[in-house]
Amino acid sequence: MTAPLDGIKVVDLATLFAGPLAAAFLGDFGADVVKVEHPAKPDPSRGHGPARDGVGLWWKVLGRNKRTVTCNLSDPQGAELLRRLIADADVLVENFRPGTLERWGLGPDELHAVNPRLVIARISGFGQLGPYAPRPGFGTLAEAMSGFAAATGEPDGPPTLPPFGLADSVTALAAAYAVMLALRGRDLTGRGQVVDLAIIEPIMAMLGPQITWYDQLGYVQPRLGNRSNNNAPRNTYRCADGRWVAVSTSAQSIAERVLRLVGRPELIDEPWFATGSGRAAHADELDAAVGAWVAKRDRDEVVAAFEAAQAAVAPVYDVRDILADPQYAALGTVVTVPDEDLGEVRMQNVPFRMSASPGEIRHAGRRHGQDTDEVFRALGVTDDELAALRARGAI
Repeated sequence: MTAPLDGIKVVDLATLFAGPLAAAFLGDFGADVVKVEHPAKPDPSRGHGPARDGVGLWWKVLGRNKRTVTCNLSDPQGAELLRRLIADADVLVENFRPGTLERWGLGPDELHAVNPRLVIARISGFGQLGPYAPRPGFGTLAEAMSGFAAATGEPDGPPTLPPFGLADSVTALAAAYAVMLALRGRDLTGRGQVVDLAIIEPIMAMLGPQITWYDQLGYVQPRLGNRSNNNAPRNTYRCADGRWVAVSTSAQSIAERVLRLVGRPELIDEPWFATGSGRAAHADELDAAVGAWVAKRDRDEVVAAFEAAQAAVAPVYDVRDILADPQYAALGTVVTVPDEDLGEVRMQNVPFRMSASPGEIRHAGRRHGQDTDEVFRALGVTDDELAALRARGAI
């Protein structure tokens, strides 16, 4: 079966999360992704988080479906190797601080002189222009500056950051989408282009109409904990067995079903119950009604009762629940991937299904520089040249 991106060559210069994950998404659908790392300073994600027998597990996910080479881009001979590598490439992904590639003679003008069809995805904290462009930037800063942290957390608590790379992951999806648009544009014009992604922007785009609310009404989204200003009941509720469920009532009919289920049908007749904002204004009363009912029952009983009533509920899962859940099993959300270091490793699968050309995780992240000789030999580099390049630290 032919993958949608068969024949597309991606050169991944990025480190840590947003850029490498964007390249991984492209590799999942058949792109030949060549991961370029510094000979002495591998992608830091190889050492992030828990490891098994000294093997970093985060890298196994982030480096999936990639061939790995080493190349010192600040060395003139290493820079020349990159020019040879991108001569027949379709996409380059980088996340150096703006100006770094230009300093090495590898800016877009120089790269497009070698390959005018190249799509260059530049991912940085604050973008390629503006007063903050030179600053170092990470997803945490984007989560703070985008408005996400200010609107997240309990009303009387501090702004809250997610315990994982949310802004980076959202940026990776946006970057993969932008690259596909640029490739389509190349189909029409015959030329590549530069994609400029600031990590502070994609997560802001996910935050709904906050800017429009403020522009038109002067309204600033407050921290509401698990509640919403748009509907109620909407919260997490603790069950009798100590586990939790989440309830959402975005639709009026669902809200009515929930209140009937928990034995408080009289609230449905209140004038304020007829709108989401009206219910949100009475969230204390509605939460008390739902919470008291849920607290008397184990989680499985609560979920079964909600399902029978056709009301919207979900158990609050941790990773152990995810791996045991039949819905995720039916979707194939978790896949077992072969790996040279670990034998097999489970990870999230491609996040959607395509009927004719599905994606696939063919292998987990490979060792540092594992494919250097193979990739550069294919460019015409001889074994003697490889040895000389290694001796000077260029690869």
